[in-house]
Amino acid sequence: MLVSKVKYIQALGVRCSSSHYVTTPIFYVNAAPHIGHLYSAVIADAHCRYQRLRHPERKVRLCTGTDEHGTKIQQAAAAHKVPVGQYCDEVSARYRDVFRAAGIEHDDFIRTTEQRHKQAVAHFWHRLQSRGHIYSAAYSGWYCVSDETFLTESQLRLDATSGTRYSLESGHPVEWTEETNYMFRLSQFQDDVRHWVQQEACIRPAKFQKILLDTLSEPLPDVSVSRPANRVHWAIPVPNDDTQTVYVWLDALINYLSSLGYPNEQYLADWPPAQQIIGKDILKFHGIYWPAFLLAAGLAPPQQLHVHSHWTVDGQKMSKSKHNVVDPVQAAQQYTMEGLRYFLLREGVAHSDGNYSHVKALRILNSELADTLGNLLSRACAKSLNPQQIYPEPHVEHLPHLLHDVDAAKRLQEALLQLEGRCEQHYEGNHFHLVADTAIAALHAANNFFECAKPWELKAGGSSPNPPRLQTIIAMTMDALRLCGIVLQPMMPQLTSRLLDKLNVPTSQRSWRHLQESFATTTTSTDGVHKNRQLDEQSSAHLFQRILEHQNKPAEQQQQQQSLSHVKRTQSKKERKTTTRMS
Repeated sequence: MLVSKVKYIQALGVRCSSSHYVTTPIFYVNAAPHIGHLYSAVIADAHCRYQRLRHPERKVRLCTGTDEHGTKIQQAAAAHKVPVGQYCDEVSARYRDVFRAAGIEHDDFIRTTEQRHKQAVAHFWHRLQSRGHIYSAAYSGWYCVSDETFLTESQLRLDATSGTRYSLESGHPVEWTEETNYMFRLSQFQDDVRHWVQQEACIRPAKFQKILLDTLSEPLPDVSVSRPANRVHWAIPVPNDDTQTVYVWLDALINYLSSLGYPNEQYLADWPPAQQIIGKDILKFHGIYWPAFLLAAGLAPPQQLHVHSHWTVDGQKMSKSKHNVVDPVQAAQQYTMEGLRYFLLREGVAHSDGNYSHVKALRILNSELADTLGNLLSRACAKSLNPQQIYPEPHVEHLPHLLHDVDAAKRLQEALLQLEGRCEQHYEGNHFHLVADTAIAALHAANNFFECAKPWELKAGGSSPNPPRLQTIIAMTMDALRLCGIVLQPMMPQLTSRLLDKLNVPTSQRSWRHLQESFATTTTSTDGVHKNRQLDEQSSAHLFQRILEHQNKPAEQQQQQQSLSHVKRTQSKKERKTTTRMS
């Protein structure tokens, strides 16, 4: 048994890699991207953004890409009446475009049709073969073309009327197949894979760990790792045997290595992955086949698989036949891409399927982004209350009195004191919905404080003019906006950037450690927090346009206009700095 070797390989991988390497699944190009694909990418992107925010000294790397081989790709290209290569180019480009629009900051976008990947697959194959883990044998069984996998009788259901067998898991039909293939000795690695799966926090959420352990409780059959080239020609040829092509899942899984430059030793700087984001439908391939392949090749398996569930649409499974597949580009025209990012992370939970509902999206985005966040910024920046257009510092003599006399001020202080710790805990577990819960609760507390403090009575011409107290209320409110803006950066990078720009928060003061700087932690002196600073007059205080029931494009158009304005301001600042240096 190789359990001791598993421990050694895992320890070696952790010691050798000081980076935080994260991957999405590579997306199959048999169809255009939908919100489920975007969800995987947004989870990975938000996770990486948090890691950079929380650990600025850490090297964080994100890889995504497209899976472009197999029978389904051949069939899809034929259905579109275009050459297979052209079809792959076009669909892969659509994924790139969607991810670019969604602000996915990937370090590499890999395609399995690239030469670097083909070289990595060939090397990996030779390594498995030279170690005696691959052999040739006649093979027969039930094959599911849609799922690209052989299934056992226990994984099938028989339709007594038609006599057709279907996969219990996916519902796709299978066909009896007899052929000579190369086989991988999966059965030899059952104990080692089980040991890996049992490691603490290796598979998250825990329900998916149980699913894998249930599968591993029965003997694992050896698995076919090639197909006859005359059946599956759009694939990578088996080295030294042109009659066979590499099984698409072995091919696809190796992308996580080829993205790092494998087999060149440079890949060791980032291996093994700290976290691999996958959908629950590909759990078996990543939770059983993948660690077995790696261990057979003498490589460390990933430190963690984060498995997420799927999306239904108005309570129904998303499928082409129901014509309810949600195109993220079209959805973003109504909700904006930042709004769509937020909704997916806000509503999605890993352990259960999320429900995509137009009514729910409108309610969440209007309530939380337009009203709770956006309106609070607008009110704090209103010239009637803030004629100097500043982010003021609290007045020492008024802050303690507000915290002592106004219950809403104490509740706001408590919410902000808990913000960092709670959000850190939630981010570490990829519980983005709980991060949003915590931040929105703090913003609700800030709105409630603003109402209870009645700043409009304290302005010039108000019923009780008191400019220092008014400035302290605005300072406390803006502190809440700033801290929530910092916390929400991984989830909504563009919208929070506009928020922090409006408050004129320097880029160097937007890191996680700056969550410790606010009135909530400095009640007797404001030294070291900030002095009065001007708001950025070129930035809009209107963060998110309220979405109307029949509104399609205006929200996205406003987002684009605000983003363009942000780019122009950035360019203007760079030009001013350049002029200063030159003079």
